[in-house]
Amino acid sequence: MAIKSTRARTSAQSNGSSNAANLRFEPIQQLRAHEYVAEQIRRHISLRLIKPGEALPAERELASMFGVGRPTIQHALRLLEASGLVEARRGRAGGTFISAQGQDSLAVDGLIVRVMRDRKELEDVLEYRRLIEPATARVAAGSRRNSDLAAMRRAIRGMAAATNEPEYMRHDTDFHIALARATGNAVLVRTIEEIRMRLNDAMTLLPESDTWHRRITGEHEQLLEAIKNGDGETAGHAMEEHVANSEQGLRAVLTAIRRRGARK
Repeated sequence: MAIKSTRARTSAQSNGSSNAANLRFEPIQQLRAHEYVAEQIRRHISLRLIKPGEALPAERELASMFGVGRPTIQHALRLLEASGLVEARRGRAGGTFISAQGQDSLAVDGLIVRVMRDRKELEDVLEYRRLIEPATARVAAGSRRNSDLAAMRRAIRGMAAATNEPEYMRHDTDFHIALARATGNAVLVRTIEEIRMRLNDAMTLLPESDTWHRRITGEHEQLLEAIKNGDGETAGHAMEEHVANSEQGLRAVLTAIRRRGARK
């Protein structure tokens, strides 16, 4: 019995070693404080929550917001400046400003290159969005608070008052994030933020028009009404339609870009 027991333990240990050899873990890369600060600001820029040309808060204020020292903030800003995301201006009206993204052909070409490079990921994100956002709307209808409804209304008003496309997109993002926050689920909020961040480059290439804006605003108002009424099914269906319309436009952009590339 002792010999069998020893053999069994040896066999189990051998199998365990074999299984461990097949495991593949990614090494943990812990962000340093300034990298964490830079990533948070970069995320806001990618989400168009800070407009091109808009100033960041002063270093002292940023240090207070993040709970870190000014040297950490300065290091983070240098990282962002090296990436071309912000620019430092000196003088009385100086500060750190979000770099303006002009609509000249060179900037558009760069945007197209990024979208084409990430097109497989964009396809995956579109499918993921189709599954997640309607479910998020259904949950929001059952858990929303008055403050959530007010945030969504502000976003819709902001879209109506926007004077340029970056400002419009920022309020569009505000609406979807406010809707996600209405679920009370932090994981869903992060998920919607991630979806918006990954789709924003492609969304920027959508042709700007009053007709397009009116349709989006109308769909947002339908969503708000259903969520206000606590009608999860109607909210889910309204989001399905909204996502489908948006996806149709984004796929048209991808098709146009592929044709452009084929002609070269």
